Amino acid sequence: MKVIAKTDEYTIFQKRSERYAVKNAAKRWINGDEKVAILLEHKLIEAAPVKAPEPEVVEEAAEEAAAEASTEASAEETEASAEAAPEDEQKSDD
Repeated sequence: MKVIAKTDEYTIFQKRSERYAVKNAAKRWINGDEKVAILLEHKLIEAAPVKAPEPEVVEEAAEEAAAEASTEASAEETEASAEAAPEDEQKSDD
């Protein structure tokens, strides 16, 4: 790993896979939000823009997802019953 930046608080490394690792002064790895904040501070990564969802769109999407789930569940039940029927016929033929 290559040292990219070193401060009194932490050291930033770049792995061969071009990803970053951060160690604090106590030689412990930093992960999660703290790591992201450090990498953003040094402009090593770019943050995806965060959009504020519209309340109406969220409600409609939830309703659509529920409708899809019920449709998929009924389709799976139909397929399961269709698959079970031929097996019963084969058993009676034996």
